[in-house]
Amino acid sequence: MPELPEVETVRRTLIDLAVGKTVAKADVRWPKIVKRPEETVQFQDALAGETIQDISRRGKFLIFHLDHYALVTHLRMEGKFSVKEQSEPEAPHTHVVFTFTDGTELRYRDVRKFGTMHLFEKGTENRHAPLIGLGPEPFDVQFTADYLYDRLKRTSRQVKTALLDQIIVTGLGNIYVDEVLFRSRVHPHRRSTSISKEEAGRIHYFTKSVLAEAIDRGGSTIRSYVNSQGKKGTFQEVLNVYGRAGEACVECGEEIVKTKTGGRGTHICLHCQPLPEEQS
Repeated sequence: MPELPEVETVRRTLIDLAVGKTVAKADVRWPKIVKRPEETVQFQDALAGETIQDISRRGKFLIFHLDHYALVTHLRMEGKFSVKEQSEPEAPHTHVVFTFTDGTELRYRDVRKFGTMHLFEKGTENRHAPLIGLGPEPFDVQFTADYLYDRLKRTSRQVKTALLDQIIVTGLGNIYVDEVLFRSRVHPHRRSTSISKEEAGRIHYFTKSVLAEAIDRGGSTIRSYVNSQGKKGTFQEVLNVYGRAGEACVECGEEIVKTKTGGRGTHICLHCQPLPEEQS
């Protein structure tokens, strides 16, 4: 599933490809992708004649800012946007097409059909689900080490589960939480209440630095992720633990193990990230 770095990379490529273009028509082939409004025809009619003024990101959501509307979309597992000439053949599993007045098309392709689209009157998108209630962005001034320490002290959940909670901080997912906790030398199964202020400071620092590095590398292509220009990310080339079960730790040489945290696959070096005896 695309996380903050992948969605940010898609946003940046789409700005070059789609901003300033006017929608001549919208064609929804899989109505379940559109969650708001309830009627697909309303969604299609509202977008006709709208110009894309800007594209922003909130956590893992892309937001297309149009003349009168905000289109909030989540790529989920396999969603991909691309801009093509109208004459180019469509790839399989293309479920939504926005045809522009210049003859190009913004195409949304989704093999699993898990992606979502919500259309709101411009300026109201943050008052409703799915954006309402999201926590601070990792690069926001509100996301400080003290804030993170305070939030972790309020929950007895395992620290990985807490960091995946989009209410505490938005944009983190499985790949980057594993990497952040490895670099912070914190075991993912530690109770959040056991995290010291110093450890919270390390987690805060590596959350920002890991995500910044991943953005610079265009995200991580673990399975099928590509940006809107069809390019793969390269951060997977420098991952220390995620996807490396059975391999030697780059720091100590011990074997990386894979376990489960709240049903999610979790990668750990037990030497670099020891679990205190009282929590084992």
